[in-house]
Amino acid sequence: MPNVVMYSTAICPYCVRAKHLLENKGVSFEEIRIEHNQEVMQEMMRRSNRHTVPQIFIDDYHVGGYDDLASLEMSGQLDRLLGRAGE
Repeated sequence: MPNVVMYSTAICPYCVRAKHLLENKGVSFEEIRIEHNQEVMQEMMRRSNRHTVPQIFIDDYHVGGYDDLASLEMSGQLDRLLGRAGE
């Protein structure tokens, strides 16, 4: 199973949606909260070239935010990225 990382905040509704989507698929992920931590926020912006949350990575692949994740799910590409082709 690939390493899934999501940068998020506590009050972001799109972060909540992304977490639910991943949890419903049975995907374990590391959640990195950026609020109150400028260093972690800078790391997220460096990795993603974006300043909004969530920012989701599957291994070194930058998925993007919730809309990007949901689009991958709807097209069937998320399972492929997660190494679940054929499930």
